[in-house]
Amino acid sequence: MIVNQVSKNSTLSPTEPLYQLSATELQRLLANGDISAVEVMTSFLDRIETVNPKVNAICTLLEREEALALAREADAQRARGEPLGPLHGIPIACKDLARTKGMRTTMGSLACKDMIPDTDSLFVERLRAAGALIIGKTNTPEFGAGSHTFNDVFGTTKNPYNLAKTAGGSSGGAAAALAARMLPIADGSDMGGSLRNPAAFCNVVGFRPSMGRVPMWPSALTWQSRLGLEGPMARDVDDLGLLLSVMAGPDPRDPRSIQQSPAPFASIKALDGTGKRIGWSPDLGMLPVAQEIRDVCASALTAFAEMGCTVEQQHPDMTGAMEVFRTLRASYYAVGCGPLLGQHRHEMKTTLIENTEIGLKLTAPDLLSADQKRSAVYQRMVEFFEEFDYLVLPTTQVAPFDHEQEWVREIDGVAMDDYLDWMSICCVITICDLPAISMPCGFTQDGLPVGLQIVGKPWADMEVLQLAKAFEQRRPFANQEPDLK
Repeated sequence: MIVNQVSKNSTLSPTEPLYQLSATELQRLLANGDISAVEVMTSFLDRIETVNPKVNAICTLLEREEALALAREADAQRARGEPLGPLHGIPIACKDLARTKGMRTTMGSLACKDMIPDTDSLFVERLRAAGALIIGKTNTPEFGAGSHTFNDVFGTTKNPYNLAKTAGGSSGGAAAALAARMLPIADGSDMGGSLRNPAAFCNVVGFRPSMGRVPMWPSALTWQSRLGLEGPMARDVDDLGLLLSVMAGPDPRDPRSIQQSPAPFASIKALDGTGKRIGWSPDLGMLPVAQEIRDVCASALTAFAEMGCTVEQQHPDMTGAMEVFRTLRASYYAVGCGPLLGQHRHEMKTTLIENTEIGLKLTAPDLLSADQKRSAVYQRMVEFFEEFDYLVLPTTQVAPFDHEQEWVREIDGVAMDDYLDWMSICCVITICDLPAISMPCGFTQDGLPVGLQIVGKPWADMEVLQLAKAFEQRRPFANQEPDLK
């Protein structure tokens, strides 16, 4: 759908397709009556029809007439003068790990290929209440295990910047759909980098908020020492903040939910960096990181100096962090996938089975030791932030790799032990429960996207987003779209 008539205050080109617009611009145009929800929906459905067969990012999609019926009702509600939410009339597809009432939710697994939930996940409830139109699901690896999106139900999601490469994971479908302009905003989840890694690989923005910022329900592990959480993805920081303002906020079903209003996230102001101290770590002092990733990230650091920040190379002490992550992650899969092994082992991928079995063998002393070591790592990170305001480091250790390869076997000659090793740079940040965002920061010589990870102090979600916006204004790499004709 092409817009032919817009208000005098609009920045929209008369010939620009609606699918190109940001969520915040769509929101404004819809509120002003310049466009209709039907026009928006038609534009995105047309784009999905053209591009998704190449990328395979959206794995479940409503029939066109069903999706248009949602849009017509959204327009009718506006015409009747009913109270409207901040995402009213904006289409979205949810990650296929999230429960969507009445819509197939497979977890990327043959074990759940026919599951149709009778409830929504908490954040999905909030999306609907905000007026978002849920049109489908985005692809994910089996039970979200691994940072490469493929499964036996829907196949592999391709990288829009190079269809021979991976889109990352586990929110790979969401990131690829955003990059390919099939969705204006998307949700994701993150345990070992599943919001950050695919954002880096697909040149979009992915934010792992503080634990409890986006409450989680249903959950079998309400009180567990958590690693995984849900959060927003978008093409830019403003859109990400808009989505976060809907997803976030307290809820009694999650006792760890942060008791703060999410409303301020709807309007992110760029940070004045004067006097801010940034600790730059190209490898956390211990990890193999491909030289091309180091070089691209290092070249982007000048943006912080332009803001008035002081940048100093310094590594926080992350000794033992990956060991903690492995233990607690395995315990999570023991709970979530252990009960499935008896009946569905033959339908599950080998790496998932292995990780689940490791979790089932864990003892109480193993788990207590992991929590103690996690506490020690966290305290050392708190000490780091007594000297620095932010930690900046690469989001990934490698560039997007061939999608036919299940996981990275070596980095610049250093062998990887398993499918978690190559993504450690996100995993170790996870255990500190700090807000972390991946920002587009440039491209390799082969034209593949690279992401820069910005980590903030405990509960400093807004401050991270403000620095990210200031960086984005100076280095707008996300504007470089993939060539998908």
